[in-house]
Amino acid sequence: MQSASDLARRLAEHAEAVCRQYLSAGVRAGNYWIVGDIANSKGRSLYVHLAGPRAGKWTDAATGRHGDLLDLVRETCCLVDFRDVAHEARRFLSLPQPEPQPAPRNEATGTRPVNCSTAERARRLFAMARPLHGTVADAYLRQRGILRASAHAALRFHTSCYHRDLSSGGSSVFPALIAAVTDGAGMITGVHRTWLDPVGGGKAPVADPRRSLGGLLGNAVRFRFPVSGPVRVLAGGEGLETMLSLSHVLPGMPMVAALTANHLVAFRFPPGAVRLYITADADAAGRHAIEGLSRRAQAVGILPLVIEPELGDFNEDLRQLGPDRLTERLREQLVPDDAMAFLPV
Repeated sequence: MQSASDLARRLAEHAEAVCRQYLSAGVRAGNYWIVGDIANSKGRSLYVHLAGPRAGKWTDAATGRHGDLLDLVRETCCLVDFRDVAHEARRFLSLPQPEPQPAPRNEATGTRPVNCSTAERARRLFAMARPLHGTVADAYLRQRGILRASAHAALRFHTSCYHRDLSSGGSSVFPALIAAVTDGAGMITGVHRTWLDPVGGGKAPVADPRRSLGGLLGNAVRFRFPVSGPVRVLAGGEGLETMLSLSHVLPGMPMVAALTANHLVAFRFPPGAVRLYITADADAAGRHAIEGLSRRAQAVGILPLVIEPELGDFNEDLRQLGPDRLTERLREQLVPDDAMAFLPV
Protein backbone atom coordinates (compact mmCIF):
# COMPACT_ATOMS: atom_id res chain seq x y z
CA MET A 1 0.00 0.00 0.00
CA GLN A 2 1.24 3.50 -0.80
CA SER A 3 2.20 5.68 2.15
CA ALA A 4 0.59 9.04 2.86
CA SER A 5 3.75 10.85 1.74
CA ASP A 6 3.78 8.93 -1.57
CA LEU A 7 0.14 9.81 -2.25
CA ALA A 8 0.72 13.47 -1.32
CA ARG A 9 3.75 13.61 -3.65
CA ARG A 10 1.78 12.08 -6.54
CA LEU A 11 -1.09 14.51 -5.98
CA ALA A 12 1.39 17.42 -5.94
CA GLU A 13 2.58 16.37 -9.40
CA HIS A 14 -0.96 17.20 -10.59
CA ALA A 15 -1.60 20.10 -8.19
CA GLU A 16 -3.63 22.24 -10.58
CA ALA A 17 -5.82 19.30 -11.61
CA VAL A 18 -6.44 18.50 -7.93
CA CYS A 19 -7.47 22.10 -7.30
CA ARG A 20 -9.78 22.20 -10.30
CA GLN A 21 -11.45 19.01 -9.04
CA TYR A 22 -11.79 19.76 -5.32
CA LEU A 23 -11.59 23.58 -5.18
CA SER A 24 -13.56 24.39 -8.32
CA ALA A 25 -14.65 27.82 -7.03
CA GLY A 26 -11.06 29.06 -7.22
CA VAL A 27 -8.91 30.43 -10.03
CA ARG A 28 -5.28 30.12 -11.03
CA ALA A 29 -3.14 33.18 -10.29
CA GLY A 30 0.40 32.66 -11.53
CA ASN A 31 1.84 29.68 -9.65
CA TYR A 32 -1.00 29.64 -7.10
CA TRP A 33 -4.59 28.41 -6.94
CA ILE A 34 -6.68 30.98 -5.05
CA VAL A 35 -10.02 30.25 -3.38
CA GLY A 36 -12.03 31.44 -0.39
CA ASP A 37 -11.52 28.52 2.01
CA ILE A 38 -11.26 24.75 2.33
CA ALA A 39 -15.06 24.54 1.93
CA ASN A 40 -14.61 25.74 -1.68
CA SER A 41 -16.15 29.16 -1.15
CA LYS A 42 -15.41 31.99 -3.53
CA GLY A 43 -12.72 34.37 -2.30
CA ARG A 44 -8.97 34.83 -2.04
CA SER A 45 -7.98 33.67 1.44
CA LEU A 46 -6.71 30.14 0.76
CA TYR A 47 -3.86 29.61 -1.67
CA VAL A 48 -2.26 26.43 -3.02
CA HIS A 49 1.27 26.28 -4.45
CA LEU A 50 1.09 24.78 -7.95
CA ALA A 51 4.79 24.59 -8.78
CA GLY A 52 8.25 24.56 -7.24
CA PRO A 53 9.47 22.84 -4.08
CA ARG A 54 6.23 23.68 -2.22
CA ALA A 55 3.89 22.37 -4.91
CA GLY A 56 0.77 20.97 -3.30
CA LYS A 57 1.16 22.88 -0.03
CA TRP A 58 -1.76 25.13 0.94
CA THR A 59 -2.41 27.81 3.55
CA ASP A 60 -5.58 29.61 4.61
CA ALA A 61 -4.51 33.15 5.51
CA ALA A 62 -7.71 33.82 7.46
CA THR A 63 -7.38 30.88 9.84
CA GLY A 64 -3.71 29.91 9.64
CA ARG A 65 -4.64 26.34 8.67
CA HIS A 66 -2.30 24.61 6.25
CA GLY A 67 -1.50 21.20 4.83
CA ASP A 68 -0.82 19.19 1.70
CA LEU A 69 -3.14 17.93 -1.02
CA LEU A 70 -3.98 14.77 0.91
CA ASP A 71 -5.26 16.99 3.71
CA LEU A 72 -7.17 18.98 1.11
CA VAL A 73 -8.87 15.84 -0.23
CA ARG A 74 -9.77 14.79 3.33
CA GLU A 75 -11.26 18.18 4.20
CA THR A 76 -13.17 18.83 1.00
CA CYS A 77 -14.65 15.30 0.94
CA CYS A 78 -15.42 15.33 4.69
CA LEU A 79 -13.51 12.08 5.23
CA VAL A 80 -12.18 10.81 8.57
CA ASP A 81 -10.54 7.41 8.10
CA PHE A 82 -7.21 7.44 6.25
CA ARG A 83 -8.29 4.41 4.22
CA ASP A 84 -11.13 6.49 2.77
CA VAL A 85 -8.83 9.42 2.07
CA ALA A 86 -6.28 7.17 0.37
CA HIS A 87 -9.03 5.49 -1.67
CA GLU A 88 -10.29 8.86 -2.91
CA ALA A 89 -6.74 10.01 -3.75
CA ARG A 90 -6.04 6.81 -5.70
CA ARG A 91 -9.38 7.14 -7.47
CA PHE A 92 -8.47 10.67 -8.56
CA LEU A 93 -4.97 9.64 -9.64
CA SER A 94 -6.40 6.86 -11.80
CA LEU A 95 -8.36 9.37 -13.85
CA PRO A 96 -6.86 10.78 -17.10
CA GLN A 97 -4.92 13.90 -16.15
CA PRO A 98 -4.94 17.04 -18.33
CA GLU A 99 -1.79 18.13 -20.10
CA PRO A 100 0.34 20.64 -18.14
CA GLN A 101 -0.46 24.28 -18.79
CA PRO A 102 1.87 25.97 -21.31
CA ALA A 103 4.46 28.41 -20.08
CA PRO A 104 3.03 31.82 -19.17
CA ARG A 105 3.21 34.63 -21.68
CA ASN A 106 5.39 37.69 -21.42
CA GLU A 107 3.45 40.12 -19.19
CA ALA A 108 3.92 43.04 -21.58
CA THR A 109 3.82 41.56 -25.08
CA GLY A 110 1.93 38.29 -24.73
CA THR A 111 4.79 36.22 -26.23
CA ARG A 112 5.96 33.09 -24.41
CA PRO A 113 9.36 33.36 -22.66
CA VAL A 114 12.12 30.81 -23.17
CA ASN A 115 13.41 29.44 -19.84
CA CYS A 116 12.92 32.78 -18.09
CA SER A 117 12.26 32.98 -14.33
CA THR A 118 9.36 35.04 -13.01
CA ALA A 119 11.84 37.35 -11.27
CA GLU A 120 13.64 37.99 -14.55
CA ARG A 121 10.33 38.60 -16.31
CA ALA A 122 9.43 41.07 -13.57
CA ARG A 123 12.73 42.94 -14.02
CA ARG A 124 12.20 43.12 -17.78
CA LEU A 125 8.69 44.43 -17.35
CA PHE A 126 9.82 47.15 -14.94
CA ALA A 127 12.65 48.13 -17.29
CA MET A 128 10.14 48.48 -20.15
CA ALA A 129 7.95 50.83 -18.11
CA ARG A 130 8.49 54.59 -18.07
CA PRO A 131 8.46 57.29 -15.35
CA LEU A 132 5.11 57.90 -13.72
CA HIS A 133 4.81 61.68 -14.00
CA GLY A 134 2.00 62.89 -16.26
CA THR A 135 0.71 59.40 -17.11
CA VAL A 136 -2.67 57.71 -16.73
CA ALA A 137 -1.26 55.97 -13.63
CA ASP A 138 -0.22 59.30 -12.10
CA ALA A 139 -3.71 60.66 -12.77
CA TYR A 140 -5.29 57.55 -11.23
CA LEU A 141 -3.30 57.98 -8.00
CA ARG A 142 -4.07 61.71 -7.90
CA GLN A 143 -7.77 60.82 -8.03
CA ARG A 144 -7.06 58.72 -4.94
CA GLY A 145 -5.57 61.75 -3.15
CA ILE A 146 -1.96 60.61 -3.66
CA LEU A 147 -0.38 63.67 -5.25
CA ARG A 148 3.36 62.94 -5.11
CA ALA A 149 3.51 59.35 -6.34
CA SER A 150 5.84 60.24 -9.21
CA ALA A 151 8.56 60.97 -6.65
CA HIS A 152 8.80 57.26 -5.80
CA ALA A 153 11.37 55.38 -7.85
CA ALA A 154 9.51 52.11 -7.19
CA LEU A 155 6.56 53.21 -9.35
CA ARG A 156 6.43 53.29 -13.14
CA PHE A 157 3.88 53.23 -15.95
CA HIS A 158 3.43 50.74 -18.78
CA THR A 159 1.33 51.91 -21.74
CA SER A 160 0.15 48.46 -22.89
CA CYS A 161 0.58 45.70 -20.31
CA TYR A 162 -0.65 42.24 -21.22
CA HIS A 163 -3.53 40.87 -19.09
CA ARG A 164 -4.65 37.25 -19.13
CA ASP A 165 -8.06 36.25 -17.77
CA LEU A 166 -7.33 33.37 -15.41
CA SER A 167 -10.81 31.89 -15.80
CA SER A 168 -11.41 32.04 -19.55
CA GLY A 169 -7.81 32.17 -20.76
CA GLY A 170 -8.61 35.21 -22.89
CA SER A 171 -6.12 38.07 -23.17
CA SER A 172 -6.25 41.84 -23.47
CA VAL A 173 -3.95 44.85 -23.15
CA PHE A 174 -4.37 47.83 -20.81
CA PRO A 175 -2.15 50.58 -19.40
CA ALA A 176 -0.84 49.66 -15.97
CA LEU A 177 0.75 51.06 -12.84
CA ILE A 178 3.89 48.98 -12.23
CA ALA A 179 5.41 48.76 -8.73
CA ALA A 180 8.81 47.16 -8.15
CA VAL A 181 9.10 44.54 -5.41
CA THR A 182 12.65 44.52 -4.01
CA ASP A 183 14.70 42.63 -1.46
CA GLY A 184 16.83 44.14 1.29
CA ALA A 185 19.69 44.78 -1.13
CA GLY A 186 17.45 46.69 -3.55
CA MET A 187 17.31 43.92 -6.18
CA ILE A 188 14.00 43.70 -8.04
CA THR A 189 12.47 40.30 -7.31
CA GLY A 190 8.95 40.96 -8.61
CA VAL A 191 6.41 43.52 -9.70
CA HIS A 192 2.84 44.42 -8.83
CA ARG A 193 0.56 45.49 -11.68
CA THR A 194 -2.62 47.56 -11.44
CA TRP A 195 -4.35 47.59 -14.83
CA LEU A 196 -6.09 50.88 -15.57
CA ASP A 197 -8.87 52.24 -17.73
CA PRO A 198 -7.08 53.99 -20.63
CA VAL A 199 -9.54 56.90 -20.54
CA GLY A 200 -9.08 57.61 -16.85
CA GLY A 201 -12.08 55.80 -15.42
CA GLY A 202 -10.20 54.04 -12.62
CA LYS A 203 -9.14 50.43 -12.82
CA ALA A 204 -9.45 48.42 -16.03
CA PRO A 205 -12.77 46.58 -16.56
CA VAL A 206 -11.37 43.12 -15.77
CA ALA A 207 -12.18 40.64 -13.01
CA ASP A 208 -8.80 40.98 -11.28
CA PRO A 209 -7.16 44.33 -12.11
CA ARG A 210 -4.36 43.79 -9.57
CA ARG A 211 -1.84 41.00 -9.84
CA SER A 212 1.73 40.28 -8.75
CA LEU A 213 4.57 38.53 -10.54
CA GLY A 214 7.86 37.18 -9.23
CA GLY A 215 9.33 36.67 -5.77
CA LEU A 216 7.27 38.41 -3.09
CA LEU A 217 8.09 36.26 -0.04
CA GLY A 218 10.11 38.33 2.42
CA ASN A 219 10.23 41.27 0.01
CA ALA A 220 8.05 44.34 -0.60
CA VAL A 221 7.47 47.52 -2.57
CA ARG A 222 9.66 50.06 -0.74
CA PHE A 223 9.16 53.80 -0.38
CA ARG A 224 11.64 56.34 1.01
CA PHE A 225 14.28 53.75 1.89
CA PRO A 226 17.78 55.25 2.15
CA VAL A 227 20.38 54.12 -0.35
CA SER A 228 22.68 53.13 2.52
CA GLY A 229 22.64 53.07 6.29
CA PRO A 230 20.26 51.50 8.80
CA VAL A 231 16.48 51.97 8.82
CA ARG A 232 15.58 52.42 12.48
CA VAL A 233 11.90 53.28 12.09
CA LEU A 234 9.58 52.10 9.32
CA ALA A 235 5.94 51.36 8.54
CA GLY A 236 4.61 48.22 6.87
CA GLY A 237 1.25 47.21 5.47
CA GLU A 238 -0.52 45.27 2.77
CA GLY A 239 -1.85 47.52 0.04
CA LEU A 240 0.02 49.81 -2.31
CA GLU A 241 -2.48 52.67 -2.03
CA THR A 242 -2.68 52.32 1.75
CA MET A 243 1.06 52.80 2.15
CA LEU A 244 1.21 55.55 -0.49
CA SER A 245 -1.49 57.39 1.48
CA LEU A 246 0.57 57.13 4.66
CA SER A 247 3.68 58.23 2.79
CA HIS A 248 1.76 61.28 1.57
CA VAL A 249 1.54 62.63 5.14
CA LEU A 250 4.71 60.92 6.46
CA PRO A 251 7.06 61.74 3.57
CA GLY A 252 10.25 61.06 5.50
CA MET A 253 9.38 57.66 6.97
CA PRO A 254 10.54 54.52 5.12
CA MET A 255 7.59 52.31 4.23
CA VAL A 256 6.89 48.93 2.69
CA ALA A 257 3.82 47.50 0.96
CA ALA A 258 3.95 43.70 1.14
CA LEU A 259 0.86 43.45 -1.14
CA THR A 260 -0.90 40.60 0.73
CA ALA A 261 -1.47 39.65 4.36
CA ASN A 262 0.58 36.47 3.97
CA HIS A 263 3.56 38.31 2.54
CA LEU A 264 3.31 40.98 5.24
CA VAL A 265 3.79 38.28 7.90
CA ALA A 266 6.95 37.08 6.11
CA PHE A 267 8.56 40.49 5.49
CA ARG A 268 12.30 40.49 6.24
CA PHE A 269 13.19 43.33 8.57
CA PRO A 270 15.99 45.73 7.60
CA PRO A 271 19.11 45.64 9.79
CA GLY A 272 19.07 48.14 12.64
CA ALA A 273 15.27 48.51 12.88
CA VAL A 274 13.98 49.38 16.37
CA ARG A 275 10.33 50.31 15.71
CA LEU A 276 7.84 49.00 13.16
CA TYR A 277 4.44 50.62 12.62
CA ILE A 278 2.01 48.02 11.24
CA THR A 279 -1.25 48.50 9.43
CA ALA A 280 -3.34 45.80 7.78
CA ASP A 281 -6.84 45.23 6.47
CA ALA A 282 -9.57 44.84 9.09
CA ASP A 283 -10.43 41.25 8.13
CA ALA A 284 -9.35 37.88 9.49
CA ALA A 285 -6.32 37.71 7.20
CA GLY A 286 -5.28 41.23 8.20
CA ARG A 287 -5.55 40.47 11.91
CA HIS A 288 -3.53 37.29 11.38
CA ALA A 289 -0.86 39.36 9.58
CA ILE A 290 -0.61 41.89 12.40
CA GLU A 291 -0.29 39.16 15.02
CA GLY A 292 2.27 37.15 13.06
CA LEU A 293 4.43 40.11 12.10
CA SER A 294 4.30 41.50 15.65
CA ARG A 295 5.53 38.18 17.07
CA ARG A 296 8.40 38.05 14.57
CA ALA A 297 9.37 41.67 15.30
CA GLN A 298 9.39 41.16 19.06
CA ALA A 299 11.52 38.03 18.67
CA VAL A 300 14.34 40.10 17.15
CA GLY A 301 14.02 43.10 19.46
CA ILE A 302 11.88 45.36 17.24
CA LEU A 303 8.95 47.16 18.88
CA PRO A 304 5.75 46.59 16.82
CA LEU A 305 3.14 49.35 17.01
CA VAL A 306 -0.24 49.03 15.28
CA ILE A 307 -1.65 52.16 13.66
CA GLU A 308 -5.30 52.30 12.64
CA PRO A 309 -7.30 54.49 10.22
CA GLU A 310 -10.38 56.39 11.30
CA LEU A 311 -12.46 55.02 8.43
CA GLY A 312 -12.03 51.85 6.40
CA ASP A 313 -8.38 52.37 5.40
CA PHE A 314 -5.81 55.13 5.21
CA ASN A 315 -6.61 55.98 1.61
CA GLU A 316 -10.24 56.50 2.59
CA ASP A 317 -9.05 58.75 5.44
CA LEU A 318 -6.88 60.74 3.03
CA ARG A 319 -9.64 61.20 0.45
CA GLN A 320 -12.64 61.78 2.71
CA LEU A 321 -11.14 63.39 5.82
CA GLY A 322 -8.18 65.14 4.21
CA PRO A 323 -4.43 65.12 4.91
CA ASP A 324 -4.66 67.44 7.94
CA ARG A 325 -7.13 65.20 9.77
CA LEU A 326 -5.07 62.13 8.86
CA THR A 327 -1.92 63.83 10.14
CA GLU A 328 -3.53 64.56 13.50
CA ARG A 329 -4.86 61.00 13.72
CA LEU A 330 -1.35 59.68 13.21
CA ARG A 331 0.13 62.15 15.70
CA GLU A 332 -1.98 60.48 18.37
CA GLN A 333 -0.60 57.03 17.48
CA LEU A 334 3.10 57.60 16.80
CA VAL A 335 5.83 57.61 19.44
CA PRO A 336 6.40 61.33 20.25
CA ASP A 337 9.95 61.28 18.86
CA ASP A 338 8.66 59.82 15.59
CA ALA A 339 5.81 62.30 15.39
CA MET A 340 8.35 65.10 15.82
CA ALA A 341 10.70 63.64 13.22
CA PHE A 342 8.25 62.59 10.50
CA LEU A 343 5.04 64.62 10.80
CA PRO A 344 4.75 68.24 9.64
CA VAL A 345 4.28 70.79 12.41
